[in-house]
Amino acid sequence: MKVRIGVIYTAKELSLEMADDTDRDALQEQIDSVIGGDAATVWLTEASGRTVGVPADKVAYIEMGSPDDDRAIGFGVK
Repeated sequence: MKVRIGVIYTAKELSLEMADDTDRDALQEQIDSVIGGDAATVWLTEASGRTVGVPADKVAYIEMGSPDDDRAIGFGVK
């Protein structure tokens, strides 16, 4: 599942590839608790093991792709 995070005052967004077995609802609850709580940083770990932290007060948006998204390989038309 892909997760994209927009950061305030930055034109570039962070793009993360989460593990295929990531529970979308649990991830959303984790993010909500961090942004709505006292935590200073949103920490996410990608499928590759890379951990990314974003200051919670600098998150502009978070977009989570569907776990059912098709993964296109090669050339094709959708």
